[in-house]
Amino acid sequence: MFDQLEFALEPGDGLILRGPNGSGKSSLLRLLAGLLRPSAGELRWAGGAFRADDPEHRARLHFVGHLDAGKANLTVRENLAFLAGLLGFAELREAALERFDLVALAELPVRYLSAGQKRRLALARLELAPRPLWLLDEPAVGLDATNRLHLEGLIADHRAAGGLCIVATHGDVSLPDALVLDFGGAAA
Repeated sequence: MFDQLEFALEPGDGLILRGPNGSGKSSLLRLLAGLLRPSAGELRWAGGAFRADDPEHRARLHFVGHLDAGKANLTVRENLAFLAGLLGFAELREAALERFDLVALAELPVRYLSAGQKRRLALARLELAPRPLWLLDEPAVGLDATNRLHLEGLIADHRAAGGLCIVATHGDVSLPDALVLDFGGAAA
């Protein structure tokens, strides 16, 4: 699928994956997240080869895919607090609720959220723990203009701190000075 694909990113870089549906954007993100195995070649981090399913690699990334991964019977706050606990943090960082305007929804069970609110909850997870690599698959789907700006600000802050961000998008997220990998019309 990714015959002779090669790219390198430096701290603070952004990479936009662009192309039509079915061109391989999501597959590349899943491969980088360790959800798919490469059939050939190697993945490298800081000069050394690694297996994408290695726990050390998974500990350095956040993956936000198409599914929002909220537990329907838990409240917004409980979902974020549970994840914060899994990541080793005793308390939920309120910034996770504030960035995407979730404070007013904090005590609402996730099953009552709209699609856009569920997407905001999924993106709020990025605030919970620092991870150097963010893999975001069409992260702005379902977001209004204000929350798209919140997302772009969060990505800009992450990159300014030296983080890497790889985003599959159809152009609804702006990443200034990002590299672009165009999948063109290739079919997966």
